[in-house]
Amino acid sequence: MQILTIPKYEQLLRKKSKTVDPDLISSADMQKFFGELGKTMLLANGLGLAAPQVARQIRVIALNVAGNAHIFINPDITKKSLFKNTAEEGCLSAPGRYGKVKRHKKITMEYLDKTGQWHKQKFTGLLSRVIQHETDHLDGILFIDKIIK
Repeated sequence: MQILTIPKYEQLLRKKSKTVDPDLISSADMQKFFGELGKTMLLANGLGLAAPQVARQIRVIALNVAGNAHIFINPDITKKSLFKNTAEEGCLSAPGRYGKVKRHKKITMEYLDKTGQWHKQKFTGLLSRVIQHETDHLDGILFIDKIIK
């Protein structure tokens, strides 16, 4: 398993990612990619990493949950809380840049896991923020676009 390169500020990060065909999730190539994405995120000390950040235009994110990489395929935020909070964010694709971003406090997300199983789950706190940040990447949006001046 190799470590993937995280490009910085590339135009690729501004493109909308394609949905992953559920029939391809179990393929050896895709399973290898899930492992590499998670390992790359953990070794970079990231809280999350989206596939476009490693030059793959597919709807996959990795989250660091208590030091373990969790893979979310075709994540779709279906519900957002009315209440928001503001906190400082950074990004592995924008090293050295930080800024305050307003995000929803709670979200509900539907996704497939790396075995192809469908889930609907609620997230709060830091995980909610990281998911919103990473799913923005899937739509070509960077946190620097949302910094509160």
